[in-house]
Amino acid sequence: MRKFSVKQIAIAGLLIAAGLVLPFFTAQIPGLGQRLLPMHLPVLLGGFVLGSPAAALVGFILPLLRSFLFGMPPLFPTAVAMAFELAAYGLLTAWFYRHLPRHNAFVYVSLILGMAGGRVVWGMVSFILYGLAGNPFTWQIFVAGALVNALPGIILQIILVPAIVLALRKNRYTYGRKR
Repeated sequence: MRKFSVKQIAIAGLLIAAGLVLPFFTAQIPGLGQRLLPMHLPVLLGGFVLGSPAAALVGFILPLLRSFLFGMPPLFPTAVAMAFELAAYGLLTAWFYRHLPRHNAFVYVSLILGMAGGRVVWGMVSFILYGLAGNPFTWQIFVAGALVNALPGIILQIILVPAIVLALRKNRYTYGRKR
């Protein structure tokens, strides 16, 4: 059984809290609030500062907890699919960050590969969940949900996450192999 350090548990708690609160702020932006994908930011950061298991756990818990506490996102199928998507974000981002070279450009590569993998996981889980509910999950729905509607959030993630990670790495607050 994997044991988490006190530091990892504390950071995971802060990231979950941020993921619960951020959607309240972005919801105030008409027509753009949900498209900024506010719950994704703490999970992606978690991939860089917590490592794979802890970041995946944060990603899995966050949308389910938010659904139970606030009713948003709706539990089925949205929050369930998001739980797998965000778990994949945390897991993949951390894995790529740990195994790719430590050059600054690979922060972007780790982030983008983790985001792409998470979106694929979201599509596969959504296909299964929508099928169980008797609703079709088409290629058009996948492209709209994973790319078109998410574009503002994707841009925000690509700008904001690496900037934060590079600042944290400069001060040795990221997770991964040592230089």
